[in-house]
Amino acid sequence: MTDLKNSGSCCSTDGSCHSGAASDTQTGGVTTVYKVSGMTCGHCEGAVSQEISALSGVTAVTAAARTGEVTVTSAAPLDEETVRAAVDEAGYELVGTA
Repeated sequence: MTDLKNSGSCCSTDGSCHSGAASDTQTGGVTTVYKVSGMTCGHCEGAVSQEISALSGVTAVTAAARTGEVTVTSAAPLDEETVRAAVDEAGYELVGTA
């Protein structure tokens, strides 16, 4: 996957973005908040959300570039290394849980 944080193509010079974040409002299960570094806009949020959403058992993902937090709801607790690999695939760095 392309390293989106370094591509420079998702944000204009005024910080506005060309796409929104992927989000799902389903509830239930285990909710964990992760800190992710490098997200700066809605496009970044979408890239991280897309990769984490593809993990088995994930039912909802909300990424917030402003805070650097990604809230993940899953049927069961997720292995942090699995989440780290998904965030890495999106081109960002998982710092840990918030």
